[in-house]
Amino acid sequence: MLADCPVVDAGPLLRLEGLTKRYPGVTALDGLTVEVPRGRVGLVGANGAGKTTLFRLLLGLTQPTEGRVEVVGLDVGADPIGVRTRLGYMPEHDCLPLDQTAADVVATFGELSGLPARVARQRASDILDLVGLDEARFRPIGGFSTGMRQRTKLAQALVGDPELVLLDEPTAGLDPLGRDEMLALVERLGTFGISVLMATHLLDDVQQVCDHVLMIDAGRLVVAGATETLLERTGLVTVDVGASAARLAERLVAMDLEATVVDGLVEMTLRDDDELDLLRDVIAELGLPLHRLSTRLTSLDEVFLDRATGGVRS
Repeated sequence: MLADCPVVDAGPLLRLEGLTKRYPGVTALDGLTVEVPRGRVGLVGANGAGKTTLFRLLLGLTQPTEGRVEVVGLDVGADPIGVRTRLGYMPEHDCLPLDQTAADVVATFGELSGLPARVARQRASDILDLVGLDEARFRPIGGFSTGMRQRTKLAQALVGDPELVLLDEPTAGLDPLGRDEMLALVERLGTFGISVLMATHLLDDVQQVCDHVLMIDAGRLVVAGATETLLERTGLVTVDVGASAARLAERLVAMDLEATVVDGLVEMTLRDDDELDLLRDVIAELGLPLHRLSTRLTSLDEVFLDRATGGVRS
């Protein structure tokens, strides 16, 4: 079984230097230069942004047109096989043999990673238990639900005890419950000392479980940084004063403050800290009950749109 341990920062997880990949008529990646720390990293971009191409380059399955790729301290171009021994990979597409059991498939991948057959079989059992498939491990995969197949793919990516696991759209096709369960598993991997690079177009998934974000669009770097740093607080304040929302908003507007009523709550845009004091004073002056007052966090969707468009939106 995987032992709980923190991720050890032994240098960056990824180092990309001028990474470019061109195909006839299209540039899939265009001059990516970035260092990505260890931990849980979200690789964000729309379909066609270059996420799959980047995974192929990290795995050494294709060569860059220009630039250099380093994964867990190893140069992929110089030692692609050595890099792959440090990685686990969960593909997006359905690739499992439907007539085999989960135990057989995961044990086979364990043997391919270099484990003796008996050790691989025991480790497969442990990993399938970890992902919630202990009771189903001897059933043919053909009878599995989408969620169970996703868990099996995650298990085969983990059985070789990788330093980094690449997850390609791990929540694709899952219902809300299955999505939450998969994200909980991804979040837990960090406690085992395994770094994660999760490719997805679902920014909510990244915001929920990732420590760091790498955003690309049309093959170019949009932004890279810690999730907490990117999620800055906006100047929008939401105020709940019960049935008196319209009364409060009317008074604020009369004072030349920006306020509207949205779904029974007052939303006020602050231009400076003094306006927050004015809001407090008005609520007290009108004798209104203050049930809740909160500021809003910028979402990753807003960060992506702002950086991808250079702050210009239609």
